[in-house]
Amino acid sequence: MGRWQDMSGEELEEQYSPSRWSPRLDRDAVVEAHVEAVTAGTQMARATTQTLLHVPYGDGDGEKLDVYLPTDPSGTFPVLVYIHGGYWQCLSKDVSGFAAPALVSQGIAVVAVGYNIAPKGHMDEMVAQVRRSLAFLVQQYSWISGVYLCGHSAGAHLAAMVLSTDWAEYGVTPDIKGAVLVSGVYDLEPILHIYVNDALNMSREVAQRNSPMLCVTGAVPAAGACEVLVAVAQHDSPEFRRQSREYCQALRSAGWTVSLLDLAGVDHFNIIERLSQDSYILTEVILNMISRA
Repeated sequence: MGRWQDMSGEELEEQYSPSRWSPRLDRDAVVEAHVEAVTAGTQMARATTQTLLHVPYGDGDGEKLDVYLPTDPSGTFPVLVYIHGGYWQCLSKDVSGFAAPALVSQGIAVVAVGYNIAPKGHMDEMVAQVRRSLAFLVQQYSWISGVYLCGHSAGAHLAAMVLSTDWAEYGVTPDIKGAVLVSGVYDLEPILHIYVNDALNMSREVAQRNSPMLCVTGAVPAAGACEVLVAVAQHDSPEFRRQSREYCQALRSAGWTVSLLDLAGVDHFNIIERLSQDSYILTEVILNMISRA
């Protein structure tokens, strides 16, 4: 397949429309099923887990967190910070707790981050909000023994931007020990040319400034301890798969500990939905990553 710059507008739209690539369901049905799955999973998590809901980390409407605490919340424990997808304009933290049951039972807290989605929120703001949510978490909660990021799709982009943060301006350096980036977008420039940018209204400068591919920092000693897993679905589009490969290579070249996990038999949506299952490979990989630290 040629470079994205050589694609027609129609081809780009297709490549960056994940719902067109699922073999399970048609475009509308797969999105509907995804919303239903993450909503039901989050309702289950809230019903069965000790929670701190709608914790404000800033003054903005969207600047709130949901915390799902381990079954035995004594002493210190690791936290998985989940950043939702939705192409920066859909979904919310309120449907982002579905991974909690499988993790809290293993002594891991889960935090679902809210941020101002478009058109209300713009890209610079979303990136800043997610970074501030991390700074707030580690300042607010003394029980955290290590931070792990997990983002899906647009959330993987935001999690990747967290990895390039200059924490000096935040007055705190979170101990980020791992990041699991699932079916993400790491170069925003193609997004400028498709329908997704109608709501985002990004300029080229904004897209470049917020592209993880262009913000990869060298793995300094603190970052060197952070293990990154870039996961992509068999039924993600060729462009999503390319972006995952190339971002993985860029991190590796900069000295990061990074691996690419290409998951068979899943698409852009159920690759993350299945985190609600204890026996799912990605759940097991996350548990292994945390247990190794």
